[in-house]
Amino acid sequence: MSTRDNWRKSSYSGGGDGNACVEISTHPTHIAIRDSKTPARATLTFPTGPFTAFLEALKSPHLDPR
Repeated sequence: MSTRDNWRKSSYSGGGDGNACVEISTHPTHIAIRDSKTPARATLTFPTGPFTAFLEALKSPHLDPR
């Protein structure tokens, strides 16, 4: 049985028609990401836990921008 993914665009999509961004689909076990300009092409899929940790690390003020 296949289910339809619920894709949503980033709130940082930019101006214009807002298609210059990525889209994300969340699931209990994984996060899927795709390019909004070519949604029929391949997606990247990550386990939920490690992806959440990655996002939290990006928000950390301790990152060295160099």
